[in-house]
Amino acid sequence: MASTQPNLLSFPNTNTLAEQLRPYVLASQNAALSRHDSFRIAVSGGSLPTVLARALLADGNGTPKIPPQFSKWHIFFADERAVPLDHDDSNYRLLQEELLSKIPAELGAPTVYPIDAEAVKKDDTQELADHYQEDLMRVFAAKNSVKLPIFDLILLGCGPDGHTCSLFPGHDLLREKDAWVAAENNSPKPPPKRITLTLPVVTSAVHIAFVATGAGKKDIMKAIFDSEEGRSLPSALVNQGGGDKVSWFTDHAAIDGVAFPRRGSL
Repeated sequence: MASTQPNLLSFPNTNTLAEQLRPYVLASQNAALSRHDSFRIAVSGGSLPTVLARALLADGNGTPKIPPQFSKWHIFFADERAVPLDHDDSNYRLLQEELLSKIPAELGAPTVYPIDAEAVKKDDTQELADHYQEDLMRVFAAKNSVKLPIFDLILLGCGPDGHTCSLFPGHDLLREKDAWVAAENNSPKPPPKRITLTLPVVTSAVHIAFVATGAGKKDIMKAIFDSEEGRSLPSALVNQGGGDKVSWFTDHAAIDGVAFPRRGSL
């Protein structure tokens, strides 16, 4: 378990947050390219793809700054719903609509790893998770040669109950130590069937960032950062396991009343 504290960053609004998220993501990219000439990233759904697109594709004038090297990106999903790729609940569809379809051709095309569409049709969530773990093994290494895949960056959201990925409070998956990708068949938030990266995979990433915005998050943020009772929440477990590798990008409304020290830049 990490002994250092996460970084809590707060900005006046989502636009300012996106402006600050951009250099963070690009610094992670550049460090990864120096290490192994590729950028291995996992993303969540929710509002994250919209903020990520705002951060990466344009500045205030609509003109890309120093551009991401998208042709070097390998994009995985931190979790995914067991639905067809064109379904309204699909995180792949959301990322496709908000970011992937809007990347200018001159910036290159990332390699994206959606879930297995044929496995979805079988309605077997464990098989779907196994297929996705095999995708990770092809990119990172066979499971018998490395203990865990080490992502260069994982971008996460935080639900109003403190869940992240599809790791929910009190669920057995929080204790999973061996699998890289796990099946969730009883999500308290629809749809019930999902797959998710496990907690050891998330906390082993080189960099981990949460994006949490809006006044609706302030109660759960107080629980995660300020209360002893909140220490068992999934997002708090990421803080504990990742330590100062974890950075929270929030707006002021989301952390109104939070006592944990925050700052305006890394």
